[in-house]
Amino acid sequence: MAVEAAPGRATPASDPAPGVPRRTVLGGAAALGVGLPLLAACGSDDGGDSGVQAPGAGTVLTTTAEVPVGGGIILVDDGLVVTQPEEGTFKAFSSTCTHQGCEVTKVTETIDCACHHSRFSLSDGSPQSGPANAPLPETRVTVDGENVTTA
Repeated sequence: MAVEAAPGRATPASDPAPGVPRRTVLGGAAALGVGLPLLAACGSDDGGDSGVQAPGAGTVLTTTAEVPVGGGIILVDDGLVVTQPEEGTFKAFSSTCTHQGCEVTKVTETIDCACHHSRFSLSDGSPQSGPANAPLPETRVTVDGENVTTA
């Protein structure tokens, strides 16, 4: 392939793109090199690890009054979602999406992850839609008076 040099400038045959300054090409390559590790951080489907450890047994998570029937709450500091799928039944699941490790963002009639739109069951943490194919890990809980406590 013949490459014509601009007047006053020699263009070696190894220039990646004639007419595009080498600095632009190198800058793009550097940006790509920085971006790949960031993409790799979101690239697995192994359930991820938020680094938050579930609280030990006997830890009070919340009160029963704070968890709506047919919904739930996200406990960011504990890395958990506490749900009440039906009146008097309380469940707790990891708040880390099993698709790529994002934190779930809201609880409606499902536990929802905004990153890639996975939705999980309030009753067993199983994936209901989206790319996640593994359930949210469950943390056993009990009700002690008005408190939802880790078992």
